[in-house]
Amino acid sequence: MNYRKDFLGNVKRVVVKVGTSTLTHSSGLLNLARIESLVRQLADLHNQNLEVILVTSGAVGAGMGKLGLKIKPKTIPEKQAAAAVGQGILLHMYEKIFSEYGKTIAQVLLTKDDFSNRNRFLNARNTFFALLEQGVIPIINENDAVVVDEIKVGDNDTLSALVASLVEADLLILLSDIDGLYDDNPNTNPAAKLISFVEVINSDIEKAASGAGTKLGTGGMTTKLSAGKIATASGTAMVIANGAKPSILQEIIDCKEVGTLFKPKEHPLQAKKHWIAYSTDISGRVFVDEGAEKALIKEQCSLLSSGICKVEGCFSDGSVVSIYNLSGREIGRGVINYSSSELELIQGKRSRDIEKVLGHKHFDEAVHRNNMVIF
Repeated sequence: MNYRKDFLGNVKRVVVKVGTSTLTHSSGLLNLARIESLVRQLADLHNQNLEVILVTSGAVGAGMGKLGLKIKPKTIPEKQAAAAVGQGILLHMYEKIFSEYGKTIAQVLLTKDDFSNRNRFLNARNTFFALLEQGVIPIINENDAVVVDEIKVGDNDTLSALVASLVEADLLILLSDIDGLYDDNPNTNPAAKLISFVEVINSDIEKAASGAGTKLGTGGMTTKLSAGKIATASGTAMVIANGAKPSILQEIIDCKEVGTLFKPKEHPLQAKKHWIAYSTDISGRVFVDEGAEKALIKEQCSLLSSGICKVEGCFSDGSVVSIYNLSGREIGRGVINYSSSELELIQGKRSRDIEKVLGHKHFDEAVHRNNMVIF
């Protein structure tokens, strides 16, 4: 029996991410044959009534080729200039080839703010659903021409996982220049074996990953595993595969044993909790004592002010904070009901004493369990 059919047999909505190393030659110029192959495969999946979303790298690489740059720009302004030049080239290429197959595309440029801000998150979600309803193939990239570190997702592996969660995709495919996840670095160890199936991303799997990327790309296997955690937590299966293979997407959809399949969680996080865990900006940290840690993890209780022993950062009520235990390990995240200055006054105190200390009490809980994710 083909176990992949259990996870890939009923895929209806798929997000495909293609990396810079797949789309460009080592010179930085676009690999036209590879792009044509990718578009043909995506169009064919669309013809099979699959909803398709493409997250594409390559804007900086395309800009490098146009500007005659030999190495990837180092400074943010140089990267943004290359991206501004390259994004138009890249989209024009996609528009030209997709139109030959009768497909309509839409460009969507995103930043981290589009995920961390709840209203923008929901607006983006509605936009994607409207595009898919119209049979459009959205083409996504980070808005590299204007993005700064504070609102930067950072790499398109993570971006594609956030998009997959946003649209509730059944499958995320990361196309790279490697066949999948190996038990060791195949570039240095010829005996390294491909791992076909990953049930859970644990420390052993993370050790097998290498952080090295190419000179044009921004991420290696480590970022792909981070993307895997985000995607699988929302119930999305993920496959890492080699984008150079001419029919790789169809082989994955046909449940062929290619690449590395990451099993989706059987009990995925609710949409709101997934947003809290992976899409938001963390505004500060609260440290809890052993009693509170046990109550949060084993009894799934809300976090009370009496269990907080330390507050770090400056944040307002309604912000998302990280929750740490006394040994400095992050155990969860949640939407805080009190500001950092208020928490410093009521930490260690019982809920019934909050009004006496602050002069008001909006909530008994510092973080309600419905607004909290425990890892």
